[in-house]
Amino acid sequence: MITSASNTQVKNIIQLNQKAKARREQGLFAAEGRKMFGEAPRDWISKVYVTESLTSDSSLMEQISMLPEGKAEIVADHVFRQMCDTKTPQGILTVLRKPVWTMQDILKGDSPLIMILEDLQDPGNAGTIFRTGEGAGVSGVFLTKTCVDITNPKVIRSTMGSVYRMPFLYVEDVVSLKAELKQKGIRTFAAHLKGKNSYDQENYQGGTAFLIGNEGNGLTEAAAEAADCLIRIPMCGKVESLNAAMAAGILMYEAARQRR
Repeated sequence: MITSASNTQVKNIIQLNQKAKARREQGLFAAEGRKMFGEAPRDWISKVYVTESLTSDSSLMEQISMLPEGKAEIVADHVFRQMCDTKTPQGILTVLRKPVWTMQDILKGDSPLIMILEDLQDPGNAGTIFRTGEGAGVSGVFLTKTCVDITNPKVIRSTMGSVYRMPFLYVEDVVSLKAELKQKGIRTFAAHLKGKNSYDQENYQGGTAFLIGNEGNGLTEAAAEAADCLIRIPMCGKVESLNAAMAAGILMYEAARQRR
């Protein structure tokens, strides 16, 4: 049992929670909570840490016992709290290998539905788009290299497990994707204030990609110009734009509605 915060494993978990560089170099990330452990692909799991107080939970311990030997560690409660990114930890933390997805994983199928995120910074927005995307039947997510790190603990929590099932890939920029998408017959739609048609007046039944820009600045001019079509979401009052995750959700579910 780990009883000291000076333990090298504890220090490393803290690094994984706090630094994208550590996650990138080690190819690992941490996910807190029972749900994240329960839904984790078993071949992704590197290690599981559980608090001493939870060892009395026979159901949980039975699941943990099914892992290969050496994959689980019991941690003193006071030490576990220091390992976690949340104020009220659930008592179990899973360290996982970062998935490796390819362009083909996202573009497979006859009519993929794709989200392209440009310079999205808010962890909650990114995680919510993943979660909503899974519900709407999105094929995968492309992110520009300036976006938030998907393995950030706050993003992981916001995905509510969808990060395990939603293929994603970082790309240089939106323009670099244009040729690949065009070759696959995928039309790109940019949510933009200059959009001529309302979002519900376009056809998304074929291969479709939605572009979502930065929370404060929206899409760059280059990204907007790379889109096949600019669309707008009608708004009342003095509101100029919606929250990025909200806008993405509206577009994804309109596409899902048309594809039923």
